[in-house]
Amino acid sequence: MFTHLKNIDTAFKHIRQFSICLIIGNVITMCFCIYKSNQVINQAQSRVHILYNGKVLEAVAADRSSNLPVELRDHIKTFHQYFFDLSPDDKAIHANVAKALYLADESAKRQYDNLQESGYYNNVISANISQEISIDSTALEGKQFPYLFTCYATEKLVRSSGTVYRKLVTQGEVRDIQLQTDNNPHGFLIQRWQILANRDTTIQNPKL
Repeated sequence: MFTHLKNIDTAFKHIRQFSICLIIGNVITMCFCIYKSNQVINQAQSRVHILYNGKVLEAVAADRSSNLPVELRDHIKTFHQYFFDLSPDDKAIHANVAKALYLADESAKRQYDNLQESGYYNNVISANISQEISIDSTALEGKQFPYLFTCYATEKLVRSSGTVYRKLVTQGEVRDIQLQTDNNPHGFLIQRWQILANRDTTIQNPKL
């Protein structure tokens, strides 16, 4: 009789151990399924489809921090192009500079006022000069806003007497104003902007 009870007790322990193992296994399986489901959902939510020229294109949404250096450089590039791309037309110059001033603070306005007072823009118009800028590189420093930057660019001035190339170096900071608008799509603002160098490097005379 005691042997029979002992066998029952042993069988009950085995069943209990098996049940505990089965429950733990089910919990682990459920946790894994929940994790994978969330992973699939997040991947699906990060993918968007764009209709372009009648074709459906797939795009992946990413956190802004992963593209922050790209956005900062594009903001700096856009500002410099608006500010330094000039044509011999007063309205065109004012229109471009107005766009640039949406991307920077009063330090850019001071630079514009200084150039205007020195007769720089009048000289561009009277001499029929077309000025274009190309960004060579933009160095970013820091790990948080405001980011310090140094922009290296080349200016090309085309006039009837020849073409002049200038080396341009500017410096400033970029802060996040946390507001994106049509005039400032990145939501950044350049501050403490200054021109460190703007000197002629090459002069090409037209061939006669």
